[in-house]
Amino acid sequence: MRILVAFLLIASQAPADTSLTTLRLVRPATVLGAEDVGRLDRLVPGTLTSPDQAIGYEARVMLYPGRPILLGDVGPAALVERNQPVKLIYRTGGLTITTDGRALDRGASGEAVRVMNLASRTTISGTVQPDGSIQVGPGG
Repeated sequence: MRILVAFLLIASQAPADTSLTTLRLVRPATVLGAEDVGRLDRLVPGTLTSPDQAIGYEARVMLYPGRPILLGDVGPAALVERNQPVKLIYRTGGLTITTDGRALDRGASGEAVRVMNLASRTTISGTVQPDGSIQVGPGG
């Protein structure tokens, strides 16, 4: 009886020292759901260990079932897609200038992307904001 109780206690605990894997082939730019994530039977250094680290995040590379998910393999979902029209915002002091642009890269909030100012056809870099606009200039 003691053996059964000990077995049930061990079996009911979530494995803390295991790495995450995918249960199916996941292509880049796909947002991971709970049905996509599984566990390996071992811990591999430099990999995700909690489903919270993967669910809702976007695959940055092809993820294969049975292989551990590395820390850099997933990230926040992109807000800006390549060739998407975007609003460019330049702020300094009390001055704010906005114009239209086109994203040359895809990126998530807080990431640097290249954009083209449609008025001048100049390529510049900026930071994706949570609303999908691009902050350029100081602080961008």
